[in-house]
Amino acid sequence: MGFLSSSVSVVCYQVQGKLARPINETVEQGLKQFTIRNIDNEPSDKAVGWTSFEAPFSPDFSGASFSYGTYFLFSLRVDKKSIPAKVVAKCCALEAEKRLKQTQQKVLAKNEKKQIKEKVLHDLALRIPATPGVFDLVWQYEDGRLWFFSTQKGANEELETLFVKTFSLRLVRLFPYTLADLSCDLSAPQKDALLKLSPTKFLE
Repeated sequence: MGFLSSSVSVVCYQVQGKLARPINETVEQGLKQFTIRNIDNEPSDKAVGWTSFEAPFSPDFSGASFSYGTYFLFSLRVDKKSIPAKVVAKCCALEAEKRLKQTQQKVLAKNEKKQIKEKVLHDLALRIPATPGVFDLVWQYEDGRLWFFSTQKGANEELETLFVKTFSLRLVRLFPYTLADLSCDLSAPQKDALLKLSPTKFLE
């Protein structure tokens, strides 16, 4: 689900730190540096990077195309290759049979089987296309608020890691505890009391 979907899942963040000026150029440079790379013809099984909101499979951040007033709009993309275990097993069996015929051996050594599997995985990774996952985000940089349109644990972890790497700014996920801690100017005793709070169960 994305920013323009009829129903969305959202995680809200507080962005800690300030962007270097000029802001648009700083963000554009970071997005270009960590743009998603194409791994379809590579043995890599995963790639994480930024992409354009309007053209997620042809990222282009030139001309501040991600900027809308005081908001930035772009996307996180996570590409993964998933090779079915049964396909790996089939290809390994065929390759092992071929090796036995070539060498006239009766049994392959453990090391030979390992080499065959590594080669099969490498060859399959070059042939199989990556499955993309695109997750939109909206960043209001003046207030330091960011909305990420996914509640998937893995996607949020990738966002938090890549955001720090790209902009040297930390994301703090907002939920009742962090909202109280960040916005209420609590005293030390009040913070101690907040730490001791536990969720209330309304249903047995």
